[in-house]
Amino acid sequence: MSDHIRAASSPSRHGSEHGWQHAVTPQQRNRILVATWMFTLCFMILVMVMLGGATRLTGSGLSIMEWAPLMGTLPPASQTEWERLYALYQKIPQYALVNHGFGLDGFKHIFWLEWTHRLWGRLIGLVLLLPLIFLVVTRRIERSLIPRLILIFVLGGLQGAVGWFMVASGFFPDSTAVSPYRLVIHLSFALLLYSALLWTALSVLNPEPRPLSGTVGLRRMSAVTLVLVCITIIAGGFVAGIHAGLDYNTFPLMDGRLVPEGYGEGHRAMFENIPTVQFDHRLLATLTALTALLTGLIGFRRGGNARRAVLPLMVAVILQYALGIATLLSVVAVPVAVVHQGMAVLLLTAAIVTLHSLRGAGRTASINAPASSH
Repeated sequence: MSDHIRAASSPSRHGSEHGWQHAVTPQQRNRILVATWMFTLCFMILVMVMLGGATRLTGSGLSIMEWAPLMGTLPPASQTEWERLYALYQKIPQYALVNHGFGLDGFKHIFWLEWTHRLWGRLIGLVLLLPLIFLVVTRRIERSLIPRLILIFVLGGLQGAVGWFMVASGFFPDSTAVSPYRLVIHLSFALLLYSALLWTALSVLNPEPRPLSGTVGLRRMSAVTLVLVCITIIAGGFVAGIHAGLDYNTFPLMDGRLVPEGYGEGHRAMFENIPTVQFDHRLLATLTALTALLTGLIGFRRGGNARRAVLPLMVAVILQYALGIATLLSVVAVPVAVVHQGMAVLLLTAAIVTLHSLRGAGRTASINAPASSH
């Protein structure tokens, strides 16, 4: 993203050998401020996704039985309050079927992770709302951008409601975890919010696409890669939701077979059948990696800006594929799995940045137009 930042802060690429010494206009300064705020929110959502992964993997997500957006901000302050919350937890199936008798100390262990997860979500809401109000009141945000940012704020609020909708599914009779369908909806909302913020921030920094002649095919390939990344992440959500990663912990074969026994059995096999869900995720991950690497190869052959655009994508997809294999072979070790989930967001980031940097595909710079860093 450094090219985007330089583009917003340097008025001319050729006007001086020391472009950073040019005076930054108030409009450019405001754009950098707004984009920095949105990049900060993106980072916070990345942390939130990883916290959510840790919460799910440790079975901590059902430890808080109450939906208290304001009062729940403060942790229990007395032994009586701890015992009250523990008594509530003892009423749900997860306690009886998984954690029966683990005591108040055991409850505190899972409580603190879920509490941190929810607190971080509240902080995201504050970091979204308060600077938004300040930037609008001080007129640092262009008017055309305000409706989109309000929509993003509404989407963030809905994400909190969807989170509780997901958690509530874990309180059903005989449930020890949340519904995989609701888990995927919650994850999808988070990534939609993240993507909207990231694309908007990049557009604020670089409002005019840089002309890139002869790269229409590369842009199309990068768009296909982005779609595949999103589908693969959603498929990974179902792997997590039904704990499919705890089986078939070999690679590349599954129980000695390329296509596992039992694949496709059941009318909802794509979402609920363990061999099907895991095989589909492997297949999608491989297809995504190959498409991303092919996109990178095309970009490298183009050279220049195209090469710089695809390099982060290639690095990210290789790292994510390796982490996926490591997560599988470790039988979903919590630290490895959390990093794998976070890397999925970074791969999504690389795909979005690549596509955004190729917005000017097929355009040519005007001969009479002044040189520009946009």
